[in-house]
Amino acid sequence: MQPTWWRTSLAGLLLAFGAHSMQAQDLASVIRQMDASSKTFHSAEADFKWELYERVVRETTTQNGSIYFVKQGGSTQMGARILPPNAKFLEYKGGDFRMFDPVSDHLVELKAGDKQSQVEGFLALGFGASGSDLLKSWNVTLVGTETLNDGERPVATVKLDLVSKDPAVRNSFSHIILWVDPVRDISLRQKSITPSGDEKTASYTHIRMNKPVNTRPYEIKTDKNTTR
Repeated sequence: MQPTWWRTSLAGLLLAFGAHSMQAQDLASVIRQMDASSKTFHSAEADFKWELYERVVRETTTQNGSIYFVKQGGSTQMGARILPPNAKFLEYKGGDFRMFDPVSDHLVELKAGDKQSQVEGFLALGFGASGSDLLKSWNVTLVGTETLNDGERPVATVKLDLVSKDPAVRNSFSHIILWVDPVRDISLRQKSITPSGDEKTASYTHIRMNKPVNTRPYEIKTDKNTTR
């Protein structure tokens, strides 16, 4: 008869192996489901709440607004508007990023250049990115499941922890957590964590899928007095 400690250790190993295999199998099924859903993803528009927690001062800043994503061919277009008191307009289109502050009438313009694919990969996280694309750039771990409310109904989500395979990205984000509805290939929540411990949490509600997006409310309107 084997000693008790041996049987206990063996049972622990078997349980651990079984849990690991189940997790790997579940992650594989989630990836396949995201792959299938991404093929039918064309656009999404949603209301958002962004919460930025700064660890040094232990303060959280909250911004509310709306955002849209449109897939055109192999690229992604994005527009966002942040509501007052800190109103801003954000736009990404064709490798060009613009941020406009209507209060100061100031426009910031940046070009993605050779980082365009990387930028668009970030934009598509949780909004139309296929599971296979995630695995190319990130080490993905299935953390578990959680039910979130999308503003209209409870939604079963899978919680994925992403660690970039690119050391340069890890210098900015130690990891990113997504709460994904794999049926629609969208995320209801995203949390980005920096090496210094700062956190940005984005929550999305009232998500309108594959419907025509009215981009007029997101337009950046400048004039001759706008500074750049």
